[in-house]
Amino acid sequence: MTKALIPSPLGPVVIDDDGARLRSIHILGDGEASPIGLDDPATGSLAAEAVRQLYAYFDDSDFRFDLPLTPAPSLRGAALRAAIAAIPSGETLSYGALARIAGSGPRAIGQACARNPFPIVIPCHRVVGSGGAIGHYSGGRGVVTKTWLLDHERRGGLL
Repeated sequence: MTKALIPSPLGPVVIDDDGARLRSIHILGDGEASPIGLDDPATGSLAAEAVRQLYAYFDDSDFRFDLPLTPAPSLRGAALRAAIAAIPSGETLSYGALARIAGSGPRAIGQACARNPFPIVIPCHRVVGSGGAIGHYSGGRGVVTKTWLLDHERRGGLL
């Protein structure tokens, strides 16, 4: 089990794994204290691989993540997670459009985004309000973080 803290263009990011699967990624917001008991991820560990892949994404927003994630708590949750993950880098879908694709409702999509334990990897930042309104974001500094991620992908990465 590893909890690692890394710097990122979004601010500090905490990576939590159980040795076999990634349990969560948490983008810290303004004034949010870093958790106690963080490790430096050992080379070859899952946390180290997650760090490598996150940095690859920050260099190239088209990077495709390949990390073992803790399963969603339900089949429906897994289906909504897969629908969110299918949105290509640099593109967005409204809550309603994604709900139609996933055979769900916009509120369920919103809840799946709000409860997403893997921001960036499962790109809930690509889900926006109707008419392209930015909507909400539960990671980091909220809308500021979501806007940064969308702009990063539109630029194609390359900080």
